[in-house]
Amino acid sequence: MVDDSRTAGLAWPATASPTPGRDARRVVSAAELREAMSWFATGVVVLTVGGDHVHGMTANAVSSVSLRPPLALCCVARDATMHGAITAAGSFGVSILASTQEDTARYFADKRRPRGLAQFDAVDWLPGPRTGAPLLAGALAWLECELTESFPGGDHSIFVGAVLAATRGSGDGGLLFFGGGYR
Repeated sequence: MVDDSRTAGLAWPATASPTPGRDARRVVSAAELREAMSWFATGVVVLTVGGDHVHGMTANAVSSVSLRPPLALCCVARDATMHGAITAAGSFGVSILASTQEDTARYFADKRRPRGLAQFDAVDWLPGPRTGAPLLAGALAWLECELTESFPGGDHSIFVGAVLAATRGSGDGGLLFFGGGYR
């Protein structure tokens, strides 16, 4: 017998109810995964690379991996400019955006912005002391990472970096991405 108190509110929508047989093995579409994952609130960052491959990109697929040793990861599409930049530079920076930095997130998500160092003319930043990656002013925190490993992950790569520096800024409200929008 099923305990109804544990399953209250867990009814499958009519269009998504699991059925035995081959439907249970159907691969979900990119649109279905995007829709479901849009309801998982994530922090918003700008990934950056300095040096000869300077570039910035808004991202939310970033996470700590380990405290000992200190490791962080980011996931980047293989066809993104940032993918080649991280691979070539062997390092990356992370600026964890404050709730007031939605315009910055939108700017670094816009493929029409200038390329190279010129894309940073629109924001205040300083070069990271360990990697030279641009670290954005007003962020809640910053990481500088040296690339240690890369793993294939479908159409993305999972870049793991040893955290060389972790610094806390001021402010206490982070920019979130939830339900397909910034919050």
